Amino acid sequence: MKLLIEKLPLSDNTSFVARTYKTPYFEVPWHQHIECELILFTEGKGTAFVGNYIGEFEPGDIYFLGADVPHTFQPVKGTITSAVVVQFREDFWGKEFLAIPENKTLRNLFEIAARGLKLKGKCKLQLNALIKELESAAGLQRIITLCNCLQAIASSQEYDLVSTQEIKQLNAKHKERIDAVFQYTIENFQEPVQLPEVAQTAGLSVPAFCNYFKKSTKKTYIDFLNEIRIGHACKLLNDTQKTVMDICYESGFNTLANFNKQFLKQKRTTPSGYRKALHTAGISKNRV
Repeated sequence: MKLLIEKLPLSDNTSFVARTYKTPYFEVPWHQHIECELILFTEGKGTAFVGNYIGEFEPGDIYFLGADVPHTFQPVKGTITSAVVVQFREDFWGKEFLAIPENKTLRNLFEIAARGLKLKGKCKLQLNALIKELESAAGLQRIITLCNCLQAIASSQEYDLVSTQEIKQLNAKHKERIDAVFQYTIENFQEPVQLPEVAQTAGLSVPAFCNYFKKSTKKTYIDFLNEIRIGHACKLLNDTQKTVMDICYESGFNTLANFNKQFLKQKRTTPSGYRKALHTAGISKNRV
């Protein structure tokens, strides 16, 4: 399956996109676009796939993705998801503007965003208001508000770098190959996944595929698959009352022992401990 190249619609009186997308218009497959993307989730929960990163999203979360970073945000099945999405080209205000000395920090931010950023702390709270304001802003105020968003990110540095995949260094053929593998995995991780099938998706032998994937993503394919499965398990532990055993199998693991081992490796706690910590945090939050 080829990576979807998204082309964004612009009206005659706008130079970048800033609008709310809601189910079913929010759901898109693994895709990329030449625009940078700033996305604020306002409703729903699910799994975030950014480059070779797998994590979770919930209302209030904000991601900033650089140009050409492949990604998809998959909601929990049957739930409504909405987000304010801001998409703009790095040079939409002119290449000369980006090149002036005062914008060195901005150029550096775009380079860092090639790995994808997840905002946190006070910056996240500040951006929440700015992004909502940006959706309704018009004229020059629109440009000013976007600059304020970028300034907040660059100056605070309150973010986590999420992906380690060096996407821009892959040629077109390699990019298409790795993206096909990612999409296949996203669609099939709950089922038994066999390396020969994944290698066939990439058009490689099993040994060649294993070497290729490790070189491209800095991790083994099995590690990548387990990250997706554990991310899904975390959502089930948080959102359902299903037993650990049921979650183990629903997340694609075939033994409870391996599930516990992989969960401990990634989260430094057991599935039961993770659920207990979430419950305790929820009680504390309700008391505030």
